[in-house]
Amino acid sequence: MSKPDAGAGPAAPELITEKIANLGDWRGATLARMRKLIHEADPDVVEEVKWGGTPVWSHDGILCTGETYKSVVKLTFAKGASLPDPSCVFNASLEGNARRAIDIPEGGQVDEAAFKALIREAVALNVASKAAKKTAKKPASKVKE
Repeated sequence: MSKPDAGAGPAAPELITEKIANLGDWRGATLARMRKLIHEADPDVVEEVKWGGTPVWSHDGILCTGETYKSVVKLTFAKGASLPDPSCVFNASLEGNARRAIDIPEGGQVDEAAFKALIREAVALNVASKAAKKTAKKPASKVKE
């Protein structure tokens, strides 16, 4: 699923597919594999492209971004510090108050079940946060005396 755009240019899923193809090396294969796992964990995920071409996966807010560097593919979870990670999948950006990341070097493997669990936890957190915001915005009902 992709976020509707203003009609200019290709949709986000096509841009992400193109980015993966253009990488043409282990980084493209790794990003494609992680993208597939994200979709398996959350079939309703929305794909976007932001910040100069960075793939972003969202569901009621950003779940994670997929950045490619020379030596790693980095998946950064916007609210990663708030997610349970009993399998210790996060291995980067551990010092921050909000984000956590997974750096995958060439040949690196990620526990697929644990990664999918992180995606589902991120979705649940975003859904709960959105629901809490809606509840907080509702005006208190007026009681007649």
